[in-house]
Amino acid sequence: MAGVAIAVAVLCPEAAFAAEEHGLPGASMSLWWALPFAGLLLSIATGPLLFHHVWEHHYGKISALWAALVVVPLALAFGVPQATEAVLHALLTEYMSFIVLLFALFTISGGILVAGNIHGTPLVNAGLLLIGALLASVVGTTGASMILIRPIIRANDARPFNAHVIVFFIFLVSNIGGSLTPLGDPPLFVGFLRGVDFFWTTANLWRETLFVGGLVLAVFLTIDIILHRREAGAPKIKDPTPDSKVRIRGLPNIPLLAGVIGAILLSATWKPEVSIAIQGVTLELQNLVRDAIILVLAFVSLAVSRREYRQANGFNWGPIAEVAKLFAGIFICIVPVIAILRAGHDGALAPLVALVTSAQGTPNDLAYFWLTGALSSFLDNAPTYLVFFELAGGDPQHLMTEFASTLAAISAGAVFMGANTYIGNAPNFMVYAIARQCGVKMPGFFGYIMWSGLVLIPTFLIAGFLFFG
Repeated sequence: MAGVAIAVAVLCPEAAFAAEEHGLPGASMSLWWALPFAGLLLSIATGPLLFHHVWEHHYGKISALWAALVVVPLALAFGVPQATEAVLHALLTEYMSFIVLLFALFTISGGILVAGNIHGTPLVNAGLLLIGALLASVVGTTGASMILIRPIIRANDARPFNAHVIVFFIFLVSNIGGSLTPLGDPPLFVGFLRGVDFFWTTANLWRETLFVGGLVLAVFLTIDIILHRREAGAPKIKDPTPDSKVRIRGLPNIPLLAGVIGAILLSATWKPEVSIAIQGVTLELQNLVRDAIILVLAFVSLAVSRREYRQANGFNWGPIAEVAKLFAGIFICIVPVIAILRAGHDGALAPLVALVTSAQGTPNDLAYFWLTGALSSFLDNAPTYLVFFELAGGDPQHLMTEFASTLAAISAGAVFMGANTYIGNAPNFMVYAIARQCGVKMPGFFGYIMWSGLVLIPTFLIAGFLFFG
C-alpha cells in the first residue's frame, strides 16, 4: 500500500487524494497522467509496422491495458465515484456517438457497389478522384474509400504506372475531401459532438479545401499525363478487367445515407431539454434519438443489401472492430490529458499552451495548423484534434466566432495532414492493403512519405501562410 500511495503522489503531487467538485483537478496533475495516452498512440503508430502479427491478434488487449493504466490510478487518486464519472462521461457522451456514426457509414457504404470498368486515362482518373473527394464529405473518408478504391484500381490495372494513382487517392479521397462536414472525417465529428455546428466546417473550410484539393489534383493530373505519355511507347499489358458499362448497385443504401445526415441535423436543431443521468453523466434525449436512428438505418442496410455486393466490395467487420476497440482506449486515455489542458497556463502542459499562443496572448493560428497537422501525420487525427480543441479553450461558441480562424486551423491541420503517412488516418492503411492485394506495387512506408513530402508539404506551406499566417 505504501508503494501505491507513493505512485499516486507522483502522479498528482499537489492534491493526490482530493478532487474538485466538478471534473478532475487538471492544475495539480503531472505529465505522468499523459503517459498511457502517448503509449497507446505510439502502439497504434508502430504496431502494424514493427510487430504486425502480435498487433493483429492482440490490439484489443493492448488498448485495454493502456486504458486500465488510466482507470486504476484515477480510482486510487480521486476515488471510484469521481473516476467512474470522468470515464463514463467520455464513453457515453462522445465515444458512443462517435462509433455509432462510423459503424453506420461503414455498413451502409459497404452495401453500395460500383460495378463495371472504364479506362483510366488522366482525365478519367482526375474525374474519379474529384468525385471521391466530394463523396468523402457525405459518406466519410472511410465510406468513400471503400466505394471507389476497387473501381479506380480496375480502371488502371492495365497501366504499367499506376501506384501514383492510389497515392493521390489516399491524399484526396481518404483525407482532404472529408473536410467539409462532420460526416467526412472523425476529428470533425468529434468537434460536432463538442458543440460545433454541423455546417460550420462547410462555411469556414471550403476555401482551404478548394485550394489544397485543387492544387493537389492539378499536380496529379500533370504527373499522370507525363506517365501516360511514357506508357504509349511501352509494351501493351493485357487488361485483366476489360472496359464494361459502369453500374451502381445497392441503390437502397442511398436514402439510408440521407437518413444518417437527417438524424444528425435533427439532433442539432431539436432541443427538447429532456435528459437522463447515468452515474452523474447527463445524456440528452436528442442525442440518444439520433444514435438510435443511425443504428436502425445501419441494420436496415444489412437487411436490404445483397450479399454478393458486399462480397465484391471485400466487406468484412475487421476494420470497424479494430476502430471500435482502439478508440475505446483512446477516449479513456485522453481523459486526464484533457483535464490538464483545461488548466491552461496553470497545468503541466503550459509549455504547449505557450507554443500556440502569441506574445499578446492570442492564438497563433499557423502554429495550431502545423502542430495539429504534424501530430495527425503520425498519430490518429481524431484524438489529436481533440487535444488542440481543448488547448484552444474547448468552448465551441467562442471557437466558432471570435476564434473561428483558430478552429479552422485545427480542423484543416487534422484532416489535411492525416494524408502525410499511411498511419495518419484510418482509411490510408486500408487502401494501401487493398491495392497491394490487387497487385499494385505500392510504395513502402518511407516511399509514401517521400511522395507526401514532395507534393503535400509544399502545398501545406503555401496554404498555411495564405490562410493562417
